[in-house]
Order: sequence, then structure tokens, then C-alpha cells
Amino acid sequence: MCETAAVPEPEADVSGHRIAPAHYAFPVLALGLALALIVWPDLAPENHGPAATALSLLATVLLAGAAFATVAHSDVVASRLGQPFGTLVLTLSVTVIEVSVIASLMLYQENNPTLARESVLSVIMIVTSGIVGLCLLLGGFKHREQEIAQQGVTGYLSVIIALGVMLLILPNETHAHTRGTFTPFQLVYMAFVSIGLYCLFLYMQTVRYAEHFGAQQPGHGSGMPDGRRFTVALVMLLLSLGAVVALARHVAAGVETFLGQFQLADPDAVKGALLAALVLMPEGISAVRAAARNHLQHSLNIALGSVLATIALTIPAMAAISIYIGKPMVLGLDPEDRTLMVLTFVLCILSFGTGRTNALTGIVHLIVFVVYVMLLFVP
Repeated sequence: MCETAAVPEPEADVSGHRIAPAHYAFPVLALGLALALIVWPDLAPENHGPAATALSLLATVLLAGAAFATVAHSDVVASRLGQPFGTLVLTLSVTVIEVSVIASLMLYQENNPTLARESVLSVIMIVTSGIVGLCLLLGGFKHREQEIAQQGVTGYLSVIIALGVMLLILPNETHAHTRGTFTPFQLVYMAFVSIGLYCLFLYMQTVRYAEHFGAQQPGHGSGMPDGRRFTVALVMLLLSLGAVVALARHVAAGVETFLGQFQLADPDAVKGALLAALVLMPEGISAVRAAARNHLQHSLNIALGSVLATIALTIPAMAAISIYIGKPMVLGLDPEDRTLMVLTFVLCILSFGTGRTNALTGIVHLIVFVVYVMLLFVP
């Protein structure tokens, strides 16, 4: 009598996520497609042929898969490094993805001066109203009330609000010749302010007040990947990021072509929202899962960390590109967007002000998110 060989299950990291075979396959396939488009440039999406359209769709699917792979492998790296350094790896990885795709959209064909602004606003609104609202709602329904490390969340919000106002509202109030923009000197100055404040926050998060950001619930992170798994995950993380960067231009071309078929009142706002949703999807799923397991502090570290990294690093990166290529970048928000962003900031302060959260505040956050989505199409 012969025994049936057991089929090995996909690896699981210490957070409970599974490292599926697709997380290894997607980055390799994405890099392969990027190489094929270099060898056969006639198939590039900007050529508008049937084959180019199909490859544009394939490129988008592979880029999304590579983004999911980035999060999966960064989770393993994060488990080895511990908190809060692990969350830092995740947020920085997502920032690299976002900058590469924004830059590709911004540089594709005609200049999109408001795209960086719309992308950063979309990240703020999707995370602080959509993802945070879903985390609070789901966590509240499953666990009634959840506790957070209030000092850590306050630290996130103080830096996010300061940078959000200085980079997205202040440009409308300066004496620059074009409303909503900084002069080149102001842009460089604010880029250094942004990076400097982010580095200061990292020092406080990882050294001075690490206990405010690294709180873990009992049973969370019960194991640690060995050296082999850590090395493989690190290599695959780099490959995944490289795959996203390599395919970003082709996805940008496909998005431009697709949205060009519709009469949108504000196409840059829709592009920014689609980009943010694509980039934030794996990170958002991780945050919602953590909240459902009653690890709300870890969930907020992921969500708010992504917003902070986006504001503090994406805008300086795009400012450098804008100055280098000599094309303007509009940062000042329109009145309705400014109102929604400030409203969301106030809601976050109220939701986390007591150190305990419930489902009601989650519902309010989600209502604001629904209004934001409506204004994307009917501004």
C-alpha cells in the first residue's frame, strides 16, 4: 500500500499571511514583460493597436501582482527586523512603487501639472477616510471597542497634518506668480523641510519613543523567519520593486489611453485616485486584516505610515523631477478638496483622541470617503 505524498502548503509568515507561489511568479513575469516591450517596442501601449491594448491590460495585472508580492515579501522582512522597523520597510516599499508610477504618468505625453497633488490627496483620503474607516468599523463590530497607543497615533497625525497643510494648502496662499504653485526656491525649501521632518519622525519612532509605535497585542508575531527565508524575501522584495518600476511607464500609457475615452470633468483627479487605489490595495488589505484580528495599533501603523511616507517623500521626489525637466507642478488644492482633507484630519483627531475606538467613528469616516468618491466624478 503506497502512501500519498503530502503537498506542501505555501509558506506563511509570522503575521499569518501566506507566501503563495504567485508572489514569486508575478515579479518574474512582470520583469519578463518589461524586457519584451524593450525588445519589441511596437507592442508598447502608446501605439494603440489591439496587441498593445492587450499587453497594457496584462502589464496592469502584473504590476498589481508585483505590488502584492512586494507587501508579502516585505512582511517577511518586517517580521525579521521587528517593529517599528518592519512597518517602515512596508511603507517605504509602497512609496517607491507610488513615485515610479506617478513619475511615469506625469512624464507621459503632455505634462500633468496637478497629477502629483491629486495622487497625494487620493492617498490621504483613501487611507484616512476609507481604509481607516473600514478598520474601525470592522474592528468595532468584531471586538466592540479597541485600544490604541495614543501617543504613537498622535505623533503620526501631527506630522501628517503639518505636512498636508504646508504642502497642499499653503501654495494657494503664497505670492508665487501662478496660484497653487511654489517658486523653485520655495519648492526646494519645502522639499528639504518635508524630508527633514520625516527623518526626525523616524528617529522618534525607532529610537526615542519606539515603545509608542511598536505595541503588539499578545500572540502577534509569535515567530521569526530564519536567515534563508529572510534572504529570499529580501531578494524577492527588490525584484518586485524593480518589476513595478520597469512596468510603470507602460501602465501609465494604458491608463491615459483608457481614460481618454471618457469625458471626465477632472481626469487628473480620477487618475490619481486609480493610482492610489492600485498602490494602496495590498497595504490596505494588510491593515484591515490586522484590525479584524484586534491588532488595531499595527493596522494604524501601516495605514498612517503609508500616508506620512507618501506626503513626506513623494512630493519631494516629484519636485526634483519637476525642476529637472523644467515643467511646473501645481500643489495647491481646489476648495472642495481642501475642505474634505481638513474635515478628515479633524475626524482623525476626534476618532483617536481617547485612545479607544468603536464602529460609529468608522461609519463617519466611510461616509466622508463616499462623498470624496462622488466628487471625483461630479466635482
